[in-house]
Amino acid sequence: MELLKSNPYFRDYFEEFLNPWQGSPLRVSVHGTFVHAEGNSEAEYLYAQILLELKKNPQRSPLEEKPKTELTFETFYKEHYLEWCKNRQAYYYSLKKYLLNRIPDWFRKLKLSEIGVRELELLQTQLLNEGKSIATCNRYLSVIKASFTKAYEWDFIPEERLKTIRKVKNLKGEVKRLRYLTEEEIKALLANCEPHLYPIVFTALNTGMRKSEILGLKWSNVDLKNDLILLEKTKNGERREIPINKALKKVLLGLFVDRRLDTDYVFVNPATRKRYNDIKRSFNTACKKAGIKDFRFHDLRHTFASHLVMNGVDLKTVQELLGHKKLSMTLRYAHLSQAHKREAVKTIEKVVSEDIYHNFITI
Repeated sequence: MELLKSNPYFRDYFEEFLNPWQGSPLRVSVHGTFVHAEGNSEAEYLYAQILLELKKNPQRSPLEEKPKTELTFETFYKEHYLEWCKNRQAYYYSLKKYLLNRIPDWFRKLKLSEIGVRELELLQTQLLNEGKSIATCNRYLSVIKASFTKAYEWDFIPEERLKTIRKVKNLKGEVKRLRYLTEEEIKALLANCEPHLYPIVFTALNTGMRKSEILGLKWSNVDLKNDLILLEKTKNGERREIPINKALKKVLLGLFVDRRLDTDYVFVNPATRKRYNDIKRSFNTACKKAGIKDFRFHDLRHTFASHLVMNGVDLKTVQELLGHKKLSMTLRYAHLSQAHKREAVKTIEKVVSEDIYHNFITI
């Protein structure tokens, strides 16, 4: 058996074999006509099945029974795209797996070859009519576009179909929210956090990490010697290093001393002895007790970035700390820098006052 690709396990990708009769590559899908191949033995079995089919009909590939473009969006998304996301985009997986339950049935049942500009714009319209926000509609569209990019890379659709999908634009008209806590609100929130919640919130405020990154943080990614948190699986897929300041190090050292030895997770639920799946209820309770309204956990990330900018940190550094792939994503905080520059300039009034100017004119 000659594998032309490097992956011998047939998981999530397509493998190419040499067709011994025609001397041309034959493509086989892990989720295709025959069986799932979990290891070398099953791969060999699959290969043997293909050869058997080719002996019966050497002019026809056994995978031509059902063209890939005949898959419905639901089938492709569930059996191919989500399986790929599960191991490669841990952050996205938890968000993307719910998409099928939140879009209408008629769209899920469409074949990949039937989805174009009209269908996606109809989907946007229906979602808006159902009360979904513009931001939510754009988020769904972004996920669908990403899945079609993979569909093209895996030869489920031609390039023309992908170009058509990419023509659909995000909806406009809704300003992105930027809610952050004042210094007084930060103190009030921390004072009302339950013991298990306090270090989680404290970590968010001092690092700007996403909730999924914090709850999934392991001690193997915390370097207390060099004061660094090393994030391997991030939203944009790139490795990120976050410095640990003195205040956070004190909190992490306390957790490290009392850590459980049967798990590598930093934040462990004492009731289940496992990592937290979510802390939404306790966080909302803390906000309510602190008198903080209209505030989500993700806004702690905005709080981190906003206070950095207001204290003179340049946007490029903030971009790197947040893990933004594009500077344009960080520019939402630029106005905070301008406001504080204006306040800084006002301090010169104490030295160069209007009275001095008036005296100069009247001399």
